[in-house]
Amino acid sequence: MRKKSREMNAAWALDVMDKAPYITVSMTGNDGMPYSVPLSLARTDDETFYFHCAMEGKKLDILRKNPAVCLTAVSKCKPTVGPKDGSFTLEYQSAIAFGKAEIVADDTEKKDALRAICQRFLPNHMDAFDAAIERSMARTAVVRISLTEPPVGKRKQYDGNGDVMAGNV
Repeated sequence: MRKKSREMNAAWALDVMDKAPYITVSMTGNDGMPYSVPLSLARTDDETFYFHCAMEGKKLDILRKNPAVCLTAVSKCKPTVGPKDGSFTLEYQSAIAFGKAEIVADDTEKKDALRAICQRFLPNHMDAFDAAIERSMARTAVVRISLTEPPVGKRKQYDGNGDVMAGNV
């Protein structure tokens, strides 16, 4: 990271990922081209994320051949004018992590992952979860992403005095 003063620790980065409305998952296509897609991921511990998708498609084709992925998330992104110097800038919180993707084969893990995804995005509708699983489990793929190193966060924010806040919280 070029500006080490903005670097934040792994716990902070995971919090950004938890709060982001989606996480972009980037991979390398079979033709060597980059492929990135914003997805609704849920985290079950400090190293494991899940997403669901159709049983076939470009993502799964790519991940079967090259499971290396990069996750990125941004939250609290706001264009602003620097309070002290009048510069045009951006306040933000971001996170990046690297991992390995694997299609989940075990039905118990698959159901637990889908529960985590539903709990994250529709916590007030968990009473409908079992019926939804009954209808769609057989036609839904689940992918586990295991982080291969701790995530890193980065932020640019101003404090009440108009100074850029230091990182490493």
